Amino acid sequence: MIRDITIGQYYPTDSIVHRLDPRTKLVGTMVFIITLFLSDSIWGYLLATAALAAVIRLTKVPFRFIVRGLKAIVVLLLISVSFNLFLTDGEVLIKLGFLKITREGVETAAFMAVRLIYLVIGSSLMTLTTTPNELTDGMEKGLGFLKRFHMPVHEVSMMMSIALRFIPILVEETDKIMKAQMARGADFESGNLIQKAKAMVPLLVPLFISAFRRATDLAMAMEARCYRGGEGRTKMKPLKYASRDKIAYAVFAVYAALVFILRGAV
Repeated sequence: MIRDITIGQYYPTDSIVHRLDPRTKLVGTMVFIITLFLSDSIWGYLLATAALAAVIRLTKVPFRFIVRGLKAIVVLLLISVSFNLFLTDGEVLIKLGFLKITREGVETAAFMAVRLIYLVIGSSLMTLTTTPNELTDGMEKGLGFLKRFHMPVHEVSMMMSIALRFIPILVEETDKIMKAQMARGADFESGNLIQKAKAMVPLLVPLFISAFRRATDLAMAMEARCYRGGEGRTKMKPLKYASRDKIAYAVFAVYAALVFILRGAV
């Protein structure tokens, strides 16, 4: 399950989505997430399904690779669905002691499950098609207006980019430590929840030490290269909008308009 986390990974291939400006992909991801929370009907979710399927087809990223990342949120998904299924008031369909399943609860739980799955897939598509450097430049350019309010835009963009870049590295490191501990007799599978939590202690300690060591090495490397922030820095590949980006923005506008039109539809 550890290796199934796909957020932060980059999948190199030649597709029209990979060639889009990172600012375009950031805006598209935000539009998709916002409209996903605004959708409150089956038609809105069908539209989101069609849009997501089209984008996955355009990215040329294998569907199995994208879906693999959903294994990491199975527990969160089950908890969210269970809360909405059993704690939502309405027309009772099934009653099991003090637990009751209502029609409104089933509907809310289904929408919540679809929403969480689409959020993970949509966010993964952005990182799978955008390199960390492009993501940093895109965030810095896209949030450039915040500099007027003395916000450290470059520093925030750099931190988020480094955090995303470190996710697959830490996942790989965790997998190595788990295999080493299991070879020494550690058991991470059996036992109750408390026993499993205790078994994770030998895993977390070396993982934190490794993470701090990597962070220190990165800081020293950046300092050795005279890194002093974003002021006065030039770009090797400056971001420029192309015609495909303008077409993508038009598609985002049409998609958002359709979501608002379908909002409230039965």
